[in-house]
Amino acid sequence: MQKFIITGGSRLSGELTLQGSKNSILPIMAAALLGEGRSVLRNCPMLTDVFSASRILGGLGCRCTFSDGAAVIDPCGASGSEIPEELMREMRSSIMFMGAILGRMGECTFSVPGGCELGPRPIDMHLAAMRKMGADISDSGGRIYCRIAGGRAHGAKINLPFPSVGATENIILCAVCADGETIINNAAREPEICDLCSFLRKRGAEIKGDGGGTIVICGTEKLRGCEHIVMPDRIAGATYLSMTAAAGGEIILKNACVAEMEPFLSVLEQTGCRIYTAENRIYLRSGARLRAIRERIRTMPHPGFPTDAQAVLMAALAVADGASVFEENIFDCRYRHTDALNKMGADIEVLGKVAVVRGVAGLHGADINATDLRGGAAMAAAALAAEGTTCLSGISHIDRGYEKFEETVSCLGGKIRRV
Repeated sequence: MQKFIITGGSRLSGELTLQGSKNSILPIMAAALLGEGRSVLRNCPMLTDVFSASRILGGLGCRCTFSDGAAVIDPCGASGSEIPEELMREMRSSIMFMGAILGRMGECTFSVPGGCELGPRPIDMHLAAMRKMGADISDSGGRIYCRIAGGRAHGAKINLPFPSVGATENIILCAVCADGETIINNAAREPEICDLCSFLRKRGAEIKGDGGGTIVICGTEKLRGCEHIVMPDRIAGATYLSMTAAAGGEIILKNACVAEMEPFLSVLEQTGCRIYTAENRIYLRSGARLRAIRERIRTMPHPGFPTDAQAVLMAALAVADGASVFEENIFDCRYRHTDALNKMGADIEVLGKVAVVRGVAGLHGADINATDLRGGAAMAAAALAAEGTTCLSGISHIDRGYEKFEETVSCLGGKIRRV
């Protein structure tokens, strides 16, 4: 099992170009299964989750290749409708292939998806929406079977009880090739959903209202190929900014989605970091000592504070002056990184969905284990701010969402190596 050996105490400095968004490329790869014609996805991050998605596409009969930072997907030979259990276990986002496969084949077989263990994330909303669009769904032996009589879904009015990103994406993927109009009320508003819709519109889909609470999709029988540039990864941006804030130093993020990162930037700025933005660039300079955040940091669906940025900001606030309070409103088990941070000398108390972070004078190195993607990134950020050496195992989680993580950190002056 590979590990990161991280020696803290060095200030970070430099420029980096943000990778393409993990949370954008995965549903877009699923969307490339629909219709005919080759899709070229530029600014594609080279991540283990992306390669897992590629294996799913390959198993369905798609041709998927990578070259020069682009994924090229040709669905013309796709005829499969079943996702093997081992591929479903690799990543949570595999569930969105349900909507795309149903949209193309009219039937789909899969098992409950895997990915980070962040507590119960039932797919009830996904299944209820597919039923409304004409799918007959049954399960047996851990496998779920979906079939649409006649092979083509029909439009429906779907009211989501919660603005679920995954459910919204699945509905869109099934609806773009359905018969008639689909309306999604209380739809998720995340920028990555807008990126998915932009890709589908280039292919000929009729979609309106993405980015708002109601999305309207008019189904079509034909989608063509296209080229698309995947949006920058706002969570990777939040990670490297938090890392620099924690360790001290200055950083310039290029290819940054400034407006989409504003819910995070407005909170980070309260720590006393100097932050300047211009077009697609973000400059951050960290002072000698961060300040705690006075107001409670509540994770919420976009445009609220993103749950994916909670752990990395907590790592920075662990060495801030004063106490900060987090309230996690998206996932039940998103504080699993706090044990590792406390082992490094942090003072974090978890009370249900609330975590109280009392800043300490400094952290120290330790042997720790990443248990999920963003928690692993938070541990790396804390290790760079700590005195001494940290051995971080479980880094396969980090590889799921960060492209060439150790190379990027090294370019900023951080002392990190993979063993």
